[in-house]
Amino acid sequence: MAKRKSPKLRTVNKSVAAYPLNEFNSEFPYILGQEIVYLLASKGRANLEGDEWEQIFATCIGAEWKPSNVGLDDVVMGNTAWGAKTVKASTKDFKDLKHIRLISGRNSPVYSYGNTIDTNAYPNVIGEQVLEIWNERVSAVREKFKNLRTVVLVKSNDLSQVAVFEFDTVRYDAELFDFKWNKNGNLEGYIKGTKTKKFTWQPHGSQFTITENVPEHTLILKIRQPEKLNKTKVLTTIGFDKTWVTIERK
Repeated sequence: MAKRKSPKLRTVNKSVAAYPLNEFNSEFPYILGQEIVYLLASKGRANLEGDEWEQIFATCIGAEWKPSNVGLDDVVMGNTAWGAKTVKASTKDFKDLKHIRLISGRNSPVYSYGNTIDTNAYPNVIGEQVLEIWNERVSAVREKFKNLRTVVLVKSNDLSQVAVFEFDTVRYDAELFDFKWNKNGNLEGYIKGTKTKKFTWQPHGSQFTITENVPEHTLILKIRQPEKLNKTKVLTTIGFDKTWVTIERK
């Protein structure tokens, strides 16, 4: 009997990501460096947060910036979406970075489940609820995008050194973690059978943080600090005068 051939499917390649995970193209470092130098020169201070990093990353990879309330799909390219995070590191040499903690939203079991929570509550029950809120967010975004990632910018205080890496944004199985209350009244989640802390959740404010490992092949850049742009020269260059201002009411 002849061997049956597998059918050819039109949808077979639709789940292919925009590019391989954590493999930025050759121009990426230079575009990123250019954007940071311009930011430093125009602002005159090392302030790079939230939506600015989302826009810069979108520019670096040629994607679309689409800010989201969920915060998991702020940058979009085809069937791939990214949440973008920034975090400061005091490490002198970013080659020594091993792990970082990322603020990953506010997960409130009080709002979602109607519970009253204090440190007398059974920690694994609360931990499961906190993770389920996260999981529901991830699932909702994955219904729209087959590939979901988080891209992280680790930065020094003066932006003279930055590191960039990305990882798949995933759901977490609560059965793989043990939770306990710490002395500050916050809930901590550990990989079961280890002392490796993965989650921290604060009852007051409901802030949820996830600890991520920094990949060995993380992109690290050192940025030369530019001089601040002269405001008078900039205004002269663009031809600013009083006609640019219209007084609507005195």
